[in-house]
Amino acid sequence: MTTSRRLADRKVEKFEKNITKRGAVPETTTKKGKDYPVGPVLLGFFVFVVIGSSLFQIIRTATSGGMA
Repeated sequence: MTTSRRLADRKVEKFEKNITKRGAVPETTTKKGKDYPVGPVLLGFFVFVVIGSSLFQIIRTATSGGMA
């Protein structure tokens, strides 16, 4: 056998093994549990920015007499 033929046989064998694995994927790949997609620090920062900016806007509107 030549080197290229051995290499081709190895690739074919690897491909054949891969075919038998098809469809054997788990039903879901995500972890089930109480893990949040965002961390608590990032969530806290987001809430701080949103609530802080709304309070700042309310105070600014109140001090300007309701006019824009």
